[in-house]
Amino acid sequence: MTEDQILGLITQNIVFVLAAIFIVVIILKGIKIVPQSEKYVVERFGRLHSVLGPGINFIVPFLDVARHKISILERQLPNATQDAITKDNVLVQIDTSVFYRILEPEKTVYRIRDVDGAIATTVAGIVRAEIGKMDLDEVQSNRAQLIGQIQHSVETAVDDWGIEVTRAEILDVNLDQATRDAMLQQLNAERARRAQVTEAEGMKRSVELQADAELYAAEQTAKARRIQAEAEAYATEVVAKAIAENGIEAAQYQVALKQVESLNALGNGTGKQTIVLPANAIEAFGDAFKMLKGGK
Repeated sequence: MTEDQILGLITQNIVFVLAAIFIVVIILKGIKIVPQSEKYVVERFGRLHSVLGPGINFIVPFLDVARHKISILERQLPNATQDAITKDNVLVQIDTSVFYRILEPEKTVYRIRDVDGAIATTVAGIVRAEIGKMDLDEVQSNRAQLIGQIQHSVETAVDDWGIEVTRAEILDVNLDQATRDAMLQQLNAERARRAQVTEAEGMKRSVELQADAELYAAEQTAKARRIQAEAEAYATEVVAKAIAENGIEAAQYQVALKQVESLNALGNGTGKQTIVLPANAIEAFGDAFKMLKGGK
């Protein structure tokens, strides 16, 4: 084999190797494997051509360039503190935190340069605007409603940037020392007022219960007296009826009965006593016992 043939063979082999390398480079340039957490923005001649999603993608080598590799993971902005004035002119410091993720990277890449800075500025302005619509008590008691309003306003503001605000949080609402002292005094005054109201209600209830007890006792006493009066009236009616039917005998019978009851009461007295009766009284008692015996 001549020297020229050897040189030609070497040249041919070099060409084959270069061609193989070129083909490999073209293949590598034309295949793009995109991770699950990213999206690629492809440009052709400096203009947006397409957006590559996760997986294997094919592009035209040397014409198409994956210019921007955008993470689509959820991101958290650094916690920010901004001053705001409430509707009742109280200066507060609001600590906020915002979470977002990029949904349309082609909008984010070509419409905004500093995404984090733009969102932070937007959130600060919206927080001040929303706080200015509410009194201090509403800010502290309706924090969930305030967070919802801020998140909705931020979502509307960043919609043109291809961004989704997933969460907005108000971490803390800080007040200056003078306002804290004033609120503490107000809280102590409110507690004292509630204690006085509770004590007054207790005294009122005690008086009501005492009056109810006295009224109940009076009603029971009146009821007992009414029953006693009815019993006496019934007894009188019976006696009157007996006198009307039996004449004087019924009256004498009642007198004799009372005499015997009186004698029994004297005899049942405590201690030793001597009872002196006139003679005609003994005869009267004897007649009474006869009448009682006869009445039975």
